[in-house]
Amino acid sequence: MIRMKNLAFALICLAVGIIGGIIIASRLPMYVGGLTPPKEHVRKFATVLENIEAYYVDSVQPSELTETALKAMLTALDPHSTYIPASQKQREKEDLYGSFEGIGIQFEIINDTITVTTPIIGGPSEKLGIRAGDKIVKIDGVSAVGLADTAVIKRLKGEKGTQVTVSIKRGSMKDLVDFTITRDRIPIYSVSAAFIIPSTDIGYIAINQFRATMFEEFIQAARKLRREGMKRMILDLRGNPGGLLEQAFAIADAFIPSGRKIVYTKGRQPIFDDEYIATAGGEFEDIPLIVLIDAGSASASEIVAGAIQDLDRGLIIGETSFGKGLVQRPYDLPDGSSYRLTVSRYYTPSGRCIQRDYKDAKKYRALHGRVQADEGDNFYHKEATDSTRPMFKTLGGRTVYGGGGIVPDYIVRRDTASKFLLELAGKVLREFLDRYTSEYGEQLRRQYSHRFSEFLRFYSVNNDAIAMLRTMAEQKGIVWNESQYRADELWLKTSIKSYIARTIWNLNEKAMVDISIDKQVQKAIQLFPEVQKLSSIQR
Repeated sequence: MIRMKNLAFALICLAVGIIGGIIIASRLPMYVGGLTPPKEHVRKFATVLENIEAYYVDSVQPSELTETALKAMLTALDPHSTYIPASQKQREKEDLYGSFEGIGIQFEIINDTITVTTPIIGGPSEKLGIRAGDKIVKIDGVSAVGLADTAVIKRLKGEKGTQVTVSIKRGSMKDLVDFTITRDRIPIYSVSAAFIIPSTDIGYIAINQFRATMFEEFIQAARKLRREGMKRMILDLRGNPGGLLEQAFAIADAFIPSGRKIVYTKGRQPIFDDEYIATAGGEFEDIPLIVLIDAGSASASEIVAGAIQDLDRGLIIGETSFGKGLVQRPYDLPDGSSYRLTVSRYYTPSGRCIQRDYKDAKKYRALHGRVQADEGDNFYHKEATDSTRPMFKTLGGRTVYGGGGIVPDYIVRRDTASKFLLELAGKVLREFLDRYTSEYGEQLRRQYSHRFSEFLRFYSVNNDAIAMLRTMAEQKGIVWNESQYRADELWLKTSIKSYIARTIWNLNEKAMVDISIDKQVQKAIQLFPEVQKLSSIQR
């Protein structure tokens, strides 16, 4: 499946994320390419540490000092080389490999109370009938009000087969309801939404991260949509920070014809050089494709978008991606901690490295260096002739540039929130949504739970809901700006409807509501005829 240049590298799989691309290796030499262990530097550090421990005016913890030194040393290299304490490794492993053991809910703390936002489908909580909007007020008979997120996670997570009892307040019910939940292994899904956009033959698939199960989830979702009549596809990678490179390769391979180079890596040491070549039999090689990206699309997302763009396989729409082209390898340490070290760069098929300059870490984190082009048609990527960015050519001869992220073929910016909207969202909207669904959720569930298509087409937020929002806003000192409300009315009402959809159904239905006012998705729907331009480019 993957063409390896070095036999030793056959033991390696690559992973890429916004924190850093990762090379996960089972066996690699600690020093390669004739390097010698830095004995003098080690002695120097050990001498200072020993003297601090022996003579410093206050007592110290050598382990903490060592961790501080490691963090500083790795941070000085680049933003993606990093130290990972042993306490964080399990959570990172769960996130990357797509599962954890617990009761299977997503939650938020609202007014000091644990509020279920999403019961994970197929998890033990969902099977018992726990719903979005339920409030967990006790855990094993002890009050859970006022707990921090970390304390909640500690109490609810646990080994598969163990039990925990939660006492739940639901809606307007006076009495608490107890649920004894047997913990289980809970999947973390990479595909957050997959559906046919109503009144079209366009399948919409949103991927939130490239975890180990992502490609299997994607293929299952895409096949289902094809059976339902999908003829075109929008692949939404907005806000996707990356994940396993092998998964990025697999999804690109599903769209790209056999023999085309999808991505390659190069490091100072040849052992980290590799290339990934498309294989035969990709299931969706002929489907018209649009990929959505934004500033939160990084690493593995950029590998997919870069390959699709360089090979003229589909259109890239949205805003310039994060701009991360570095790859890391994790090294385990004896105490259970580890660190990630940047060992190579990855390149798109045309030869681009889209990594931004990272000498100033603060500017880098603030997204400085991303290419900001004007909104509109950017199909031929015309830039000033004195551009300092290196120029490359796509398979069909279009010009693209290295550095600064992946710049879309059609740039569509999201709407900017008004000050009034930001104030509502920051101070009252979440609390309002919780209260509104607590009071009216059961009524709406009875009316629509088996008729989502009717809810999507006909339900609209009424004036009573807005009156409740206004009262709560004014109680929190927000001046209600009627003219600004009118300008933001569609967004507010859609947000309320979207939250109701998530409460009654799940994230898939929420996304179906959200895209109705999503500028980038709506523009993508209009631009499918432009995808045909790519087919007409001389190859």
